[in-house]
Amino acid sequence: MRPRIRDASDKLRPNRSSFDDDDGEAKFHRKHPPPLRTMFGRWRKWTVLVAAIWIQASTGTNFDFSAYSSHLKSVLGISQVRLNYLAVASDLGKAFGWSSGIALDYFPLSVVLFAAAAMGFVGYGVQWLVITNIITLPYFLVFLCCLLAGLSICWFNTACFILCIRHFPTNRALALSLTVSFNGISAALYSLAFNAMNPPSSNLYLLLNSLVPLIVSFAALFPVLTKPSVDPSTEIESRRHDSHVFAILNVLAVMTSFHLLLSSSAESARLHLLGAMVLLVFPLCAPFLVYARDYFLPGISHRFNHDSSGYVMLNIDELKIQKASVASKTGYEHMGTASQNNMMEGNLVRLGDEHSFRLLISRLEFWLYYIAYFCGGTIGLVYSNNLGQITQSLGQSATTLITIYSSFSFFGRLLSAAPDFMHKRFRLTRTGWFAIALLPTPFAFFLLAVSSLQQTALQTATALIGLSSGFIFAAAVSITSDLFGPNSVGVNHNILITNIPIGSLLYGFIAASIYEANASPEITLIVSDSVVCIGRDCYF
Repeated sequence: MRPRIRDASDKLRPNRSSFDDDDGEAKFHRKHPPPLRTMFGRWRKWTVLVAAIWIQASTGTNFDFSAYSSHLKSVLGISQVRLNYLAVASDLGKAFGWSSGIALDYFPLSVVLFAAAAMGFVGYGVQWLVITNIITLPYFLVFLCCLLAGLSICWFNTACFILCIRHFPTNRALALSLTVSFNGISAALYSLAFNAMNPPSSNLYLLLNSLVPLIVSFAALFPVLTKPSVDPSTEIESRRHDSHVFAILNVLAVMTSFHLLLSSSAESARLHLLGAMVLLVFPLCAPFLVYARDYFLPGISHRFNHDSSGYVMLNIDELKIQKASVASKTGYEHMGTASQNNMMEGNLVRLGDEHSFRLLISRLEFWLYYIAYFCGGTIGLVYSNNLGQITQSLGQSATTLITIYSSFSFFGRLLSAAPDFMHKRFRLTRTGWFAIALLPTPFAFFLLAVSSLQQTALQTATALIGLSSGFIFAAAVSITSDLFGPNSVGVNHNILITNIPIGSLLYGFIAASIYEANASPEITLIVSDSVVCIGRDCYF
């Protein structure tokens, strides 16, 4: 029998299981916390997510390239076009990111993690030795170091993706969007550390890029080695607990972003850096905050806990979808032998099913998705790579713009979780949100082209581009998983982001050519093969 749906009068009737008082006064029961073993098992699962957050927050090292690119260009004595090739090399490492998915088939996740840390340590460490004039290397070897550093980022990302998918199978979209979001604040964190140390040269960025991910990998080793635990509580209770913890973590993420955005100045940089580290460690306490709320504030917990009533609220739209799904499955069961053979061959594999490499590249949807990414997120990445020269040509601070781009990229990545929180209010697919996220980028470039207020326009446009590209970077992981299967996301997503080095080469070469073409003799400083352009026309 279908349970009776409660009407308005039922809401006025006291629930004896929720009240207890000898005098007949209403009083909520305090919900007893679960056994310590259950609490520790749940907390251990969340330590895996926090470890992935730490890894992502420390490994977005390609976003601070513009902070030291001018110094590197001067030390190597290269042109803007050849400097662009170094940025392309860092992005070209993503073209080989699929190797991390293959490595996971043969090695444990911890081995892949430390292999990524070793590649980053060597790639950025050697560049630091070059920029500090400790050693001298030919341009080709520096190019290979940039390639190795870029490859390390992909291996780190793949390790984090797999951690989220393994430990949060029912909430993988929320886990992925949250962890990938923190990849956007790496440049802001390193800029804050740079201001706290206040060194005379920007080569400190390369040293931080080399050491910090390795240190964080050691700190995250214990959670990474944790195997997925079985939660003894009911599925409803587990989902309720997870949703509340995710809400707290997203609030903490927004607080972290605002903290980094407001601490972009060099004043009190050490105090702000300490505050940022506290905000990154505090998510470990989030599960216990949920337990404390349930125990000390049972009234509030009761209002949010709709599952304890014992009634099922029917959603007519979802019921129709379920009926249509059942009818569709029944239809497939009655297909002829020839149709079943075609399905086995992959001709009738639907979006959402697992896609092999051959099937992936044969789908029109994949190439539409590929081009959309190429025309959105990749342009934003190339813009961030050129921020150093853009600010130099306009006589502004690169550190401030890098912090703005990083912080708003983080906001955009957090917004990529909107489809999961707002799917009942706005019935828009994740790809629909992706299309909307493309819009701020052309508006930002138009603003840069027509505005006469250089500083205001530059900061506003940088924020819009960071917001747009951040959403695209984070949403792409979940979209790839939704469209082409969660089990193949390690390889398929790395195939998708091969458009980044292609776009970096194309867009970057165009930008570098325009930069050098507008470097007239009156505004040009020449050191060896290096050309410095000053003025608005350099990137107009």
